[in-house]
Amino acid sequence: MAFDAFYMSCVLEELRAFQDSRVEKIHQPSRDTVILSLKHRDGRAKLLLAANPAAPRLHITATGFENPAQPPMFCMLLRKHLSGARLTDIQQLPMERAAVFTFECFDELGDPVRKKLVAELMGRTCNLYLLSPEARIIDCLRRVGLDESAKRQALPGLYYQPPEAIGKQDPKKLSASDFLEMLCKPGADLLCDRLMDNLGGLSPLICREAALFAAGCVDARLEGQELPALAEKLALWFSENLAHPAPHYTCAADGTPRQFAFCPIRQYSECKSGEGFSALLDLFYTVRDRRDAIRQKGQGLRKTVQNLCARLTKKLAIQEVELEQTYDRERLRQLGDIVTANLGRIVKGQTVLQAEDFYDENMPLIDIPISPILSPQQNAAKFYKDYSRMKNAEKELTRQIELGTTELQYLHSVLDELDRAGSEAELDEIRQELQAGGYVKPDSGRKKMKQQKLPPMRFESTDGFAIYVGRNNRQNDELTFRSARKDDIWLHAQKVHGSHVIIACAGKPVPDDTVTQAAQLAVYYSEAKGGQNIAVDVTPVKQVKKPANGKPGMVIYHTYRTVYANPYPDIVVDALNAEKKEEC
Repeated sequence: MAFDAFYMSCVLEELRAFQDSRVEKIHQPSRDTVILSLKHRDGRAKLLLAANPAAPRLHITATGFENPAQPPMFCMLLRKHLSGARLTDIQQLPMERAAVFTFECFDELGDPVRKKLVAELMGRTCNLYLLSPEARIIDCLRRVGLDESAKRQALPGLYYQPPEAIGKQDPKKLSASDFLEMLCKPGADLLCDRLMDNLGGLSPLICREAALFAAGCVDARLEGQELPALAEKLALWFSENLAHPAPHYTCAADGTPRQFAFCPIRQYSECKSGEGFSALLDLFYTVRDRRDAIRQKGQGLRKTVQNLCARLTKKLAIQEVELEQTYDRERLRQLGDIVTANLGRIVKGQTVLQAEDFYDENMPLIDIPISPILSPQQNAAKFYKDYSRMKNAEKELTRQIELGTTELQYLHSVLDELDRAGSEAELDEIRQELQAGGYVKPDSGRKKMKQQKLPPMRFESTDGFAIYVGRNNRQNDELTFRSARKDDIWLHAQKVHGSHVIIACAGKPVPDDTVTQAAQLAVYYSEAKGGQNIAVDVTPVKQVKKPANGKPGMVIYHTYRTVYANPYPDIVVDALNAEKKEEC
């Protein structure tokens, strides 16, 4: 992520279109986040200020937030001072992730005054300050006393002290000769580190991009480089990208934004343009926060399933060892025969019988342990009994291992479902699936309201065919064995856990492009979504059968053809984005 000072300056430039807006409402949905609802000449907008050390940012947001029943004290203070105020100016501290919003409002006597809201979004020291016209702190989001910081306290009544100057150079003002001087003086060996140490307002991502452009490698070393040519390229890169910034981002394996910057991100395989700096931030953090929230809420289920998998894996390992021991049972029968042939040689109290092994062509003498408290006939019978027990154990252990392996595969498929769950409703369906299988106890207490079943995800191919994708194992069963027609086409990523995919064709010939797009979806919604050229099995629905006593989502089929697909062609990504918007 590259929310650095220069990206902030791009966002603030967009926000200047909202100057002269009136503050209608103020909310604080979480401890670190404040939202100002602005009314301007073109409508309304919500300005989000997040002083979260893990994800500091400010931008216009279209996301709805759930507000607490009782607003926090800082929120009520902002309402008292800024409700109805007019936003008159937006400034940024030089090369810092700190913005100053000036508001024209009225004091207790009705006289016009100017108050400032300062948003410092710099890592661990993130804070929001409300300042009086004299630049005294009315209050701040995080109070900092003398015991916490000897240099810079943040308490009501104190004068606001801007952050200490970083003492680095402004890349906007540097020429090729300035860059050459910077490269020639002692410092870090890596070019990106040298830029990071000497230039202000830049993130490590941007420094790596500059190094990639100038030296052809993100971790290029200065040793052996033509420094004058390197300085020329650096000056060119910074002059172009700082003078004409544009929002860009890259996507992670699951299709969500991974990195963003004010310039093209060429160090990753795929880079896309955003609609705007503020809109890109809203998209990035909305998707990320939503995923994190769902992942957090599903953590309990995930831990339960992981524990079940670990327990079952340990049990299977023990059973495998026991099964291997049964393979030597034939020797027990042979020893029983040898003891039977030598019953007359056994005397009372004997613990070892020494006899010829007539199953070996050399007839060697062997020692056979026997029990002194058993009769010779009982000792022989014990060997036969152990042989029979091992024979029966082999059958039972083989059956138990087969059942355990099937159950472990099912639990791994549930883990894959949890990784792909994108909403609370999907988590609830997975929980119900586990409750029905006896893996999770039913919810105790009051009866919950019955939730409407989630429909399968629906996409449309470029040829106009509807493509349906199951969200979880139970929905896979519903889709394949109840919703789909027998002459529809069924697809699944080969030999990995994933969603069932149905092409609704009602027996009509399906073009190759549609099959390819459905296969791409089958790969995308499977464990193999991070790979390339993944095998996908394709067969009519009528060829897919449910095994006897099979777990949810498990099927068998014998007649099929195989196609190979990648998970991220543009047509699939576009369909995914459209589907996500519908969910929101």
